[in-house]
Amino acid sequence: MTTVSVAIPDELKQRMHQMDEVNWSAVARKAFEEKIHQIEFMKKLAQKSKLTEKDAEAISDRINLNMAKKFRTMK
Repeated sequence: MTTVSVAIPDELKQRMHQMDEVNWSAVARKAFEEKIHQIEFMKKLAQKSKLTEKDAEAISDRINLNMAKKFRTMK
């Protein structure tokens, strides 16, 4: 398995440290996997669609916002 370093603000790190029961590596892995899935899905959709790149980006932005909301509510 490969190691990836991610820069985060100090305040976020402090808050994460208070939640030592959370496996932050697993949370990050899941986020990476979901983002890759979203991008792959969008690429497949774009190949079959008559949407413009701008339309596809707008849809992607909506997906990203919804995913961010989902991760914020995770406990």
